[in-house]
Amino acid sequence: MEKGNHSVVTEFILTGLTDHPELHVPLFVLFLLIYVATLVGNGGMIWLIMIDPRLHTPMYFFLQSLSFCDLCGSTVIAPKMMLDFLDERKSISYTACAVQMYFYICFGTIECFLLAVMAYDRYVAICNPLLYTVTMSKQSCNQLVAGVCAVGLVNAMIHTCLTFRLPLCSSNVINHFCCEILSLLALSCSDTHINQIVIFAFALFINLTSAITILLSYVYIISTILQMSSSEGRNKAFSTCACHLTTVVILYGTLLFIYLRPNSNYHTDIDKIASLFYTLVIPMLNPLIYSLRNREVKVALRKAMNKLLSNS
Repeated sequence: MEKGNHSVVTEFILTGLTDHPELHVPLFVLFLLIYVATLVGNGGMIWLIMIDPRLHTPMYFFLQSLSFCDLCGSTVIAPKMMLDFLDERKSISYTACAVQMYFYICFGTIECFLLAVMAYDRYVAICNPLLYTVTMSKQSCNQLVAGVCAVGLVNAMIHTCLTFRLPLCSSNVINHFCCEILSLLALSCSDTHINQIVIFAFALFINLTSAITILLSYVYIISTILQMSSSEGRNKAFSTCACHLTTVVILYGTLLFIYLRPNSNYHTDIDKIASLFYTLVIPMLNPLIYSLRNREVKVALRKAMNKLLSNS
């Protein structure tokens, strides 16, 4: 931190989701249930894919990676937010705030690109089935996930370093329930236009790159599906794609709303709700979407439950 007229900040105070004390306990219970559902749903999906050999395919490998990303991303935010509902002084150390923001951005970036990779996987499976085993080999899948993780780590590092090198004014109160980047920039005494441009440019690049990959994949997928002579094949393909498309629409709609709005349209309360939906609700919904709409997952889950009940 710079010396002079700028204070040395050792901790931040989070305003939280609401300033109405009577809502703290009900909200704690609500988000505890959401977080438990997220842990059970995503942990269960990871476990199910791990134990069922029929799910050892590229599509479910990527789904397993998505579930792990959702579980970790939610864990970065939920425990601290729930603790703050029961704590009058919602403080977070300078280092913990930087770490939270880093992983918040990291897992968000990974999730965006994972959805793009999953769309590409469906494109190869439906449009080029004869080349599927070669194109989406185990080595290729591992490289794709490793590349996605590397991009997430680098993107998060750039934003975190640029944000925490800024001098802060006397206030250390973050008007948010977590160390969200735009809320932290509001505390800086210096000009943050460079940071805002970098945020906008990176968000635009990440979202556009992923969205274009998904869009082009589905243009070819839908074209191929419509040419299928078998109605059973069309229904199966549409069913598999519907799960992924539902996740894409929910996630990208929320991200675009948060990060690609003009600065004049920024409203903290609305931003908190959007961030809440992105960080806690979507990770809870994803395993439900894939388990309820995917026949193979439902069959595997039914078999696993029957085996557990027979052994007990």
